Amino acid sequence: MTGRAMVNARSLRALDWVNFFVANVQTGFGPFIASYLASHKWTQGEIGLALSVGTISAMVSQVPGGAAVDALRNKKAAAAWAIGAIILCAVLLASSPTVVPVMAAEVFHGFASCMLVPAMAAISLTLVGRHDLGDRLGRNARWASIGSAVAAGLMGLTGQYFSARAVFWLTAALALPALVALAMIEHTGPPSRLLHRGPKDVPTPPAEERESLLDLLRDRRMLIFAACVVLFHLSNAAMLNLAAGEVTASMGDNVQLVIAACIIVPQAIVALMSPWVGRSAERWGRRPILLLGFAALPVRALLFAGVASPYLLVPIQMFDGISAAVFGVLMPLIAADVAGGKGRYNLCIGLFGLSAGIGATLSTAVAGFIADHFGNAISFFGLAGAGALAVLLVWAAMPETRDAVLAEEGAAAPAVDAGEASPGKAR
Repeated sequence: MTGRAMVNARSLRALDWVNFFVANVQTGFGPFIASYLASHKWTQGEIGLALSVGTISAMVSQVPGGAAVDALRNKKAAAAWAIGAIILCAVLLASSPTVVPVMAAEVFHGFASCMLVPAMAAISLTLVGRHDLGDRLGRNARWASIGSAVAAGLMGLTGQYFSARAVFWLTAALALPALVALAMIEHTGPPSRLLHRGPKDVPTPPAEERESLLDLLRDRRMLIFAACVVLFHLSNAAMLNLAAGEVTASMGDNVQLVIAACIIVPQAIVALMSPWVGRSAERWGRRPILLLGFAALPVRALLFAGVASPYLLVPIQMFDGISAAVFGVLMPLIAADVAGGKGRYNLCIGLFGLSAGIGATLSTAVAGFIADHFGNAISFFGLAGAGALAVLLVWAAMPETRDAVLAEEGAAAPAVDAGEASPGKAR
């Protein structure tokens, strides 16, 4: 192995651990916030307001966060800044569960997360190049899923045996090894040239002129996939919350175990499937894999509507793992296809993130209204309908975004083992 290949292999292993620990950190800002605030006498309305502030902050920050990462030449610095801001948010929450620190933490966390996601994608693209991006994104998703599952267990034990506040001190502590792993990654300059990276004997073309936001918004591929993202999250976001509410009303002491299993099982599926999703998307194209992931949505919703036993929710959640693996890998991959080396990769990710936020916000509001007035079963049927529309839109209107020339080059290129000369492909 050459010295350069060894450096890249070390960087890619470090990127694995960055994904692992970043997922650890982000897990602390999930359901644990509601439990923590409730333990400090916050009402459900006040908790809902705080969480809404975080959601709105994240939605508003998606596009500026992506644009900021595009503007920064050093993508590692962008990721480090975001992780540092998330540490500050965790410390604010742990130190004072009062209105001002909690609201400030929610706002800062929303913006920091919207910089962290595109920065991680940009670092991945810089390290492996365009041809190996699908495989790398699959590996990222695997390590993030493992990190989320491990963190959920650690934080649950910490909250059980110490205190709800200790969860956020643990969250801040887990961010420190993420910064150490990030520092071990080398060479993360601007990725735009690597969007067109071909075989080693083909010279890299010069960087193209940066595309304007209006040019990006006129791209049919971007608009159609953004609509698919809205429908995906319109179907997906409220599904587990609705099922969890139904379980809570019909179960006794085991409800927390069932809900925890409903979270952990999909993470295991994502960890198993994500590398396959990335490789298959490069081999067969994006549309077939998108159809697989999106088709799991209406099936899952219909099963939720029809099951009577709460214990059947856990196996049904395997379909959530399929959808999450496909969406988590293909969203940044399609953004790379659409960006086309014109300096708007991270902005494109931000626009897709905004679409996801719009769909998720509509999902929880509409599903809750329908459930209150017509019952949970009708609400699940509505979510299934939104999922079916997402599948139909992918099938009827979504163009294949995989570049044909790159696909041919990738198919013609000989397979290279991770330990050999190709620095961009470490298994």
